[in-house]
Amino acid sequence: MALKGVRVVELAGLAPGPFCGMVLADFGAQVLRVDRVGSLGDVSQLARGKRSLVLDLKRAQGAAVLRRLCKRADVLLEPFRRGVMEKLQLGPEILLQENPKLIYARLSGFGQSGRFSRKAGHDINYLALSGVLSKIGRSGDNPYAPLNLLADFGGGGLMCTLGILMALFERTRSGKGQVIDANMVEGTAYLSSFLWKTQNVGLWEQPRGQNLLDGGAPFYTTYRTADGQFMAVGAIEPQFYRQLIQGLGLKSEELPKQMSMTDWPEMKKRFADVFAKKTKAEWCQIFDGIDACVTPVLTLEEAACHDHNRERGSFMTDEEQHVSPRPAPLLSNTPAAPSAERDPFVGEHTEDILKEFGFNQEEIDQLRSDRIIESNKPKPKAHL
Repeated sequence: MALKGVRVVELAGLAPGPFCGMVLADFGAQVLRVDRVGSLGDVSQLARGKRSLVLDLKRAQGAAVLRRLCKRADVLLEPFRRGVMEKLQLGPEILLQENPKLIYARLSGFGQSGRFSRKAGHDINYLALSGVLSKIGRSGDNPYAPLNLLADFGGGGLMCTLGILMALFERTRSGKGQVIDANMVEGTAYLSSFLWKTQNVGLWEQPRGQNLLDGGAPFYTTYRTADGQFMAVGAIEPQFYRQLIQGLGLKSEELPKQMSMTDWPEMKKRFADVFAKKTKAEWCQIFDGIDACVTPVLTLEEAACHDHNRERGSFMTDEEQHVSPRPAPLLSNTPAAPSAERDPFVGEHTEDILKEFGFNQEEIDQLRSDRIIESNKPKPKAHL
């Protein structure tokens, strides 16, 4: 795998950090998740392929253990607000001095500087501050966040992963690590570069929800079917639009021009009336042989079973029969090999990891006695 041999120390946090760590693990990195004392586990459910140790970083002995781990690590992934790691005497100045090759990845909401750098927030707040939230929502409605995908996972976790990979590549030339300031506000803004770059070319002149790509166009939106399901329409180009009209059983000469924006509201109503006369399955059959950019809106369960996705093996099933997306993208020579095993228990690998990093049994026993670490080995199943 592409990242085989890369050692990552991930400090447990909420969704963005665990996602970043999971991507690295899926592509071969050895990811060690440092959980907090008394933690109930990874609430994000993104611990695939990782190992877990429990360590009390708020005490000097625990911080000293982490420093020893980082001396042999390639990457440290930390998800805290500005100043938290410095308060623990675990800031980049200390850790990079002890290991100049360390890549110190900081994934936060607002970044390591600026007046909001110490403030709490969540996906919707970062999305709001990036400017992107103002553009998302139906006409006349309040802006709404598309789940917590854009800021947490796109602008946060995935952008941080990109930063780590670039830093690893640069290290092959310089031999030096560096600090990554990944944050969800700037990551989301960067993801929206197309939005920013197209401000002056007519794509976003109308109010929110009335433009070409935000649900305003009758040929770029979703429609309810007779069985209460939905179809997604993206027939922007004229050739695809002609196929859409044909599939709907309408006649182009009886309709307004495609790009007549003043007619879009009425056209949406007309298209909606037509879509409402057939079920999703019927529309799928009609558009299956037509290149009209019309597809069914699938539930998560339907997506995993769809013929196209099954043919590509786009989803995987773990040993507990939980279905999740297969890692992307596909690499021809060094593909990802995600673990199918259950996620680790909190503290399941504490002793094993410490031994790998040079701790002897006496040190481990003392750390356990002082309650700096916790171990939670699974109990063997009883034989009937």
